[in-house]
Amino acid sequence: MSAANIPHLVLSDNRSLPVIGLGTASESEGKDSTKEAVIEAIKLGYRHFDTASVYGSEASLGEAIAEALQLGLIKSRDELFITSKLWCTDNHPHHVLPALKQSLRSLNLEYLDLYLIHWPISSKPGKLGFTFDESDLMPFDLKGVWKALEECQKLGLAKSIGVSNFTIKKLQNLLSFATVPPTLNQVEMNPSWQQKNLREYCKAKGIIITAYSPLGAKGASWGTNEVMDNEVLREIAQAHGKSVAQVSLRWAYEQGVSFVVKSYNKERMKQNLEIFDWSLTESDHQKISQIKQHRMNNGPTTSLGDLWDGEN
Repeated sequence: MSAANIPHLVLSDNRSLPVIGLGTASESEGKDSTKEAVIEAIKLGYRHFDTASVYGSEASLGEAIAEALQLGLIKSRDELFITSKLWCTDNHPHHVLPALKQSLRSLNLEYLDLYLIHWPISSKPGKLGFTFDESDLMPFDLKGVWKALEECQKLGLAKSIGVSNFTIKKLQNLLSFATVPPTLNQVEMNPSWQQKNLREYCKAKGIIITAYSPLGAKGASWGTNEVMDNEVLREIAQAHGKSVAQVSLRWAYEQGVSFVVKSYNKERMKQNLEIFDWSLTESDHQKISQIKQHRMNNGPTTSLGDLWDGEN
């Protein structure tokens, strides 16, 4: 599929976001694998790439972008939509700009298309890591951090700004003082965790949702096989002559959200793009709505019982 045929969503600041993106949050893949996968994805038509400082993949993504330009796969960096995220250790007002600049250096880019607060948590500055202890937690100054993100946008270092893993309650708090509202909220979402209430709230507020783990994050340390092994999805896939992954991504697309898929397998990357020329039926949607719901990702610390504000 060509990049021109991939649908886009329009952010509240009128910037255009390709519906499907390639995620680079890999704990097992090596640097070379990430670079090769991104180049292959660009050849297939992907233009939206998702990374974060904590992933350790920013440099590999940057190298892939440089090589894609050199090979003529893209004419300009502006053809790509690049997202990165502020990790909890830098979730302090005076750390935001330096952290963004470090991400840009790692990526070898002059700007990000989107910069997100990765989690609504602050921890002690220091070594990056996916998890931390209760003793590392610090008060989260959302107002100060968001003001710093707004400044990053004014400087042109991040074209759009947003959040990740925010509940309705946390979004309400942010919207109560934000001069620039968040354009996007990246959250876990798939047929086994459908986020109906959050989706409705974000739609009402003009906030786009990007679904991470749209296929259930089977390979992640916190992931499960609940999506890919789901019997309802298997039956629907068989009826359409599609894979379970394609049904899950088509379902997300029909909910009006964007999504990032983590697969470095060339054939699966290709199959993940083949979801835009067919539709699920009303009966399919009814069956999927009855799937048992279960959140998989509980965050980088077990010390915050109220991280999700009791929402489901």
